Formats: sequence, structure tokens, C-alpha cells
Amino acid sequence: MPGRCIIRSNVAVTSISPAVPISRDDAVRLIRCPDDELPELLAAAHAAKERFKPGVITYSRKVFLPLTNLCRDYCGYCTFRRDPGDPAAHTMTPDEVLSVARAGEKLGCTEALFSLGDKPELLFFEMREALRHLGYKSTLHYLEAMCELVLRETTLLPHPNPGLLSAEWIARLAAVSPSMGLMLETTNAALLAPGAAHDNAPDKVPAKRLRTIEDAGKQNVPFTTGLLIGIGESREDRVDTLLAIRDMNDRYGHIQEVIVQNFRVKPAIPMATRPEPTRGEMLRAVAVARLLLPGVNIQAPPNLSAPYYDDLVDAGINDWGGVSPLTPDFINPEKPWPHLDQLRLRTEAKGFALRQRLPVYPEFLPALTVRPGLLAEKLRAAADDHGLARIEEGRLMEPKK
Repeated sequence: MPGRCIIRSNVAVTSISPAVPISRDDAVRLIRCPDDELPELLAAAHAAKERFKPGVITYSRKVFLPLTNLCRDYCGYCTFRRDPGDPAAHTMTPDEVLSVARAGEKLGCTEALFSLGDKPELLFFEMREALRHLGYKSTLHYLEAMCELVLRETTLLPHPNPGLLSAEWIARLAAVSPSMGLMLETTNAALLAPGAAHDNAPDKVPAKRLRTIEDAGKQNVPFTTGLLIGIGESREDRVDTLLAIRDMNDRYGHIQEVIVQNFRVKPAIPMATRPEPTRGEMLRAVAVARLLLPGVNIQAPPNLSAPYYDDLVDAGINDWGGVSPLTPDFINPEKPWPHLDQLRLRTEAKGFALRQRLPVYPEFLPALTVRPGLLAEKLRAAADDHGLARIEEGRLMEPKK
């Protein structure tokens, strides 16, 4: 078992055990550590990761399904959302959803990631009309039906990211998907102020997002969440966001994954002139996340940290998140996924095996597979003896050119 790592800061000497979550005070010191102490911080995070899940980095092979990009929120960093009338505005039809899912199935994908704007019908008449034409009362009713369609007609497992959810809707979506997600992003409510990142984004109120995460915990739903760094928050805010997630997990044990995601500048967004987080900031945030949450899966998207994304392994991640051999990252379309063979080579160069997982992590599978119904049947068929993805020989790693 790895020993204790001593990290010196300008105010204290911190003794870190890989098995024991660090305190807020220690986290604030470490996330601000000088460059000459960064290697020791990374070593401590790496030791904590290896105690948790040694020798392996996982990923989920997915298709990205942007069910609708209409959204009532106007976040300062987002290019995904559209208003009605925009040439790029689109709501997928059931045939489009199934076509993409089946194409992904042929490429060995096991996750159908549904991303969509938050309740656009509450703001836009055009979305209400589109839903009426499709035969559904709300975007969430349509999402539920598309999750069920993919679950029934393919081997893919849905993972919806629909925004804020009531307890009732968490229960309904949990019947057709093994896991779901909502990024907490930040606990700093000051980012709702005029001109800030979440100005005119009513669904980004931290208390509302925490309520959804808690309601999922009360129902034992495996849940993905995380923080977004570089949107105007302080380093202390990053720690506090991680602590809010840790508190939820301490109470309910349902946080299957914490994503540390870095803001990337895009043209024509309100935050286009804002500086991006540095490589050092990202490594510190990931390492502190690992030390605050030593028994939770920590993920960072490789495409948002290219070309140095393999350095994130040194900071204590144990998962690359969803990577698609078929569909782009519709949230960050300018940042392509790494090719899966390259991801494997760079992971192995760091000394780890790369393994494909399902959208729900292995440790959460037993509670799901003992239930009756189609979802449990699909999970049992998709999982191998270790709870990872059952891989068939001959599946393609990348689409044919």
C-alpha cells in the first residue's frame, strides 16, 4: 500500500494518506501550491488513485445524441444552445436517434449520451409545437421515450443529461437508463450576476442543481456530476464545489463519477476574451479532486486538454469519460475526440491498461442487475465478469474512412 506523502507549502506541512480525504484547509493550500511543489502534489494524487483502482484507466465508448439544442439558458461559455430560427437549431427525430445509435452499435459503442437544452418549451413556442408534432407533452417526456427506444432497439445503454429534474422525473428516467448526470459546475452564486457566466441562466442556480443531485441520491441513482473551471470562479470556489459533491456522496453514496472540465474559449461567445485555465490549474484541480474524493471515480475529458491530456493521468484520474468513434463533441465541436488507438497508446505509455466500461460504473451494477425488467436484462448482457463492457472480437476501433 502506498505510504504517506509529505507536501510542503508556505504555511504548513501537510501529511497526506492515499486513503483519507483531505480537509478544506489542506485542499485550498494544495490547489494554490507553487510550481516546485506540484510534482509532490501529483505524486500524492497518483498514489490515491492507485489505491482506489490500480493499473487501469477506463473510458466509455459512446454516441453523442444532441436531442435538442434549443435551451432557455444563456450561459456565457456555450455554443451548443440555439434559439428557434437559427439555421443550426435542431431537434432530433426518433429515426435520427435510432440511426445514430445503430451506427454506434456497429462500432462497439455501449453508451448513448443524451444531451439537450433545459426545458426549452418553457420559453419557446416553436419547441412546444415541435413536441406536439412528435406527440409528447414536454422535452422530458420525449427524452424518456427516446431512452426507452434506444434501450429496446439496440444494445446501447442510455445516459441522459437533461438539466434540472424533479424527484418524479429522476425516477422515470432511472427506469430507462442505468445512470444520469448533471454538472454542478460551481457553488458560487455570484456567477449569476449580470455579465457573469450564468447571467440569464435560471437553471444554473447552484441550490437548484444541488437539489437534483440530492434527489438522485435519495433514490440511489448512480449519478455523474462535476465542476467547470475557468468561468469566473476562484480556486477556493473549486474546492467548495468539490466539497459540496463530497458531502452529497457521504450522505447517499451515489456519485459514480466527478468530472473536472476546463473552459475553452470559442469565437462569438460572451466569454470569448476570457483566459482559459492553464495546464497547471487543471492539474491542480484534478489532483485536489482526487485527494478530496479518494474513493470516487475522477474523470477529465481528453479532448479539452489536448495535446497534453496524458498528463492528467499523473494528476490522479482513473477515467477518460465518454469518447466516440462516430459522433463529435457537440458541446465543444472544435475539440475532436482522440482516436481510440491513440488514447490506448498514450494510456499504456503511462503504465496503465485502457479498459472500456459501461455508462454506469462496475461498483454500481449489482444493485441494478438484480431488479426485474428490460434495463437489468440489458445490463447483464452488456457487462463482463468485472462489470466492464463485454467486448466482442472483431469490433471496429474507428469508423472506416
